[in-house]
Amino acid sequence: MTDPLVVGLVGLLVIAGAALVGPKIGVAAPLVLVAAGIVASLVPWIPDAEIDPEWILAGVLPPLLYASAVSMPTMNFRREFGAISGLSVVLVVGSSLVLGLFFSWVVPGLGLAWGIALGAIVSPTDAVATSIVKQTSVSRRVIAILDGESLLNDATALVLLRTAIAAGAASFSFWGAVGDFAYAVAVAVAIGLVVGWLNLRVRARVTNATVNTALSFAVPFAASIPAEGLHASGLVAAVVAGLVTGIRAPRVLPPTHRLSDAQNWGTVSFVLEGAVFLVMGLELASIVADVQRDHAGIVPALLIALGALVLTVLVRAAYVVPLLWGLSRSADRQARLQGRLEEYRSADRAATSAALQEHRFGNRQPSERDLERFGTRIRRVLADIRYFSAAPLGWREGTAVVWSGMRGAVTVAAAQTLPDGTPQKSLLVFVAFAVAVLSLLLQGGTIGPLLRWISPPRSDDTAKDREERRRLMEVMRSAAEQVTAASAEPTAPRTREELEATDPAELRAWFGREKTRRLQVLDAQRSALLDARDDGVFDADVLESVLGNLDAEQIALELRGGPAG
Repeated sequence: MTDPLVVGLVGLLVIAGAALVGPKIGVAAPLVLVAAGIVASLVPWIPDAEIDPEWILAGVLPPLLYASAVSMPTMNFRREFGAISGLSVVLVVGSSLVLGLFFSWVVPGLGLAWGIALGAIVSPTDAVATSIVKQTSVSRRVIAILDGESLLNDATALVLLRTAIAAGAASFSFWGAVGDFAYAVAVAVAIGLVVGWLNLRVRARVTNATVNTALSFAVPFAASIPAEGLHASGLVAAVVAGLVTGIRAPRVLPPTHRLSDAQNWGTVSFVLEGAVFLVMGLELASIVADVQRDHAGIVPALLIALGALVLTVLVRAAYVVPLLWGLSRSADRQARLQGRLEEYRSADRAATSAALQEHRFGNRQPSERDLERFGTRIRRVLADIRYFSAAPLGWREGTAVVWSGMRGAVTVAAAQTLPDGTPQKSLLVFVAFAVAVLSLLLQGGTIGPLLRWISPPRSDDTAKDREERRRLMEVMRSAAEQVTAASAEPTAPRTREELEATDPAELRAWFGREKTRRLQVLDAQRSALLDARDDGVFDADVLESVLGNLDAEQIALELRGGPAG
C-alpha cells in the first residue's frame, strides 16, 4: 500500500513543482513534466510505468473535456463551428488517409488498413497539449478554434480507428464506416443533452455547495459510460453535457455553487493534465523495451515518426490555408449585408412585419413571436459580423493554427489499444509515442517564440474594454431601474439623526427588505447579461468578468446574514 501512496505523493509534488518552475525558466509546464517523466523512466531503480490505456481514454479524458466544455464561451463555439467541425472531421479523416499511405509504404508488411489505423491514432490534436498554446500571445479567436477542435476530433479519430481495425481483421465498407460515425456522434449528442439537462435539474435542487460539486464530478462519466455502452462516442457525450451545463448553469445554479465548481474543477483539471504529461514521459522505457524485444529497431522507428510528424504539419497547412480563405470570404459577404441588416433593426414594427410578410409563403402575417425571433436573429447576425471584423484570420493566425496542432497522451493511449494480432504492434506504438513526444517538444517548445516573432505589436485593448464595460453598465442600469420601479419601498433614513430616531425593529425590517431588493436587482442584471451573452453582442471575456463581479457581490451580500425576504 505504501508504494502507490509514495508514487502519488511524488507525482503531485512534481506536477506542482513543474507549474512553479516552468514559467521561471521560460518552458511550458507540460514540457517540463514530459522531460521529467522521460528522465525518470531512464533511471534503473524506478520501475517502468504501465498504465492501462482505458484509464486515459475512459477515466481521464471525459472529465478534462467536460471541464473545458463547461468553461468555453458557447457563443464563440457557435461562431467558429464551421472551422471546428472541418478541423475535427475533414482534417482528421484526410490526415489518417495520407498517413495510412505513408505508413503502409515505409513499414514492410503493414498494409493500408493498419496504416490508416495508425494514421487515425496520430491525426487528432490533444486537448491537454493545446493548453500550452493558451500561455502564448495567440488571439482569442484562434484559442476558440483550437479549443473546439480538441474537444471533438478525438471522437472522429477513435471511430476511424475502430473502423480501420475491423477492416484489417476482415473487410471494409465505406458506407458502413460513415454510418458508424454518424451513429456514434448522434447517439452521443442525444445522451449528452439528456445528461446535461438532468444534471442541472438535479443540482438546482441541492442546497449544499459541497454536495453539488461532488455531483458535478459524476456528470462526465454519467454521459460517457452509457454512450460507450451503446458503442457511441463517450467523449462527445461528455463534451455535449459540458456545453449544456456551461450555457444553463448561470441561470439555474447559485453563485456559491458555481464558484465551488470552478475552484474544485480547476484543481482536478490541473492535476489530471499534469499526470497525463508525466505518465507520457514515464512510459518511454517500457515502450522502447517492447521495440527492442521485437528487434524492430529504434532509429528506423524514430525516422518514421519524424516523417509522420512532418506529414501531419504539411497536411494541416494544406487544409488550414483554404479554410481561412473561405472563412475570410464568408466574413466579407456578411459584412456587405451589414447596412441592410442595420436598416431592418432600426425599422419600426410595421415595416418589419411588412418585409417579413412579403418573403413568407402565402404572404402570411407574421405573429409577435415571429417578429421577436426575427429581431433576435438580426441582433445575432450583426454581432457575428462585428466579431469577425474585429478579429480577422490572416497568415499569422493561420501559422498559429497550423503549428499549434500538437499530439499528446490521447495518441499514446489510443496506440496501446491496438489488438494483440496487429502487425508489428510494438513498432506502431513506439512510432505513435515518438510522434506525440516530438510534437510536444518541437512544436510546443517553439510555439511561444514563433508567435512572438510573427505577431505584430499588441494593440492596447484598454479603451475597447472600457467601452464594452460602459455598454454593459447601461444594460445593468436598465435592468436595475426596472426592478426599482416595480418595488415601492419606504424611504431609508438619510441622516444620522433620522437613523437614531428610527425604531430598531423597523430598521432591521428595512435592511431585510433592502437585501431582498438588492438580490432581485442582481438576478435581473444577471438575466439581462446572459441574454446579451446569448445574442453575442459583447466580448466574451469582458462579459465573463462582469458576470463574475455580480456573483461576488451576491455571495458577499448573502454572507452578511439577515433576512432575505
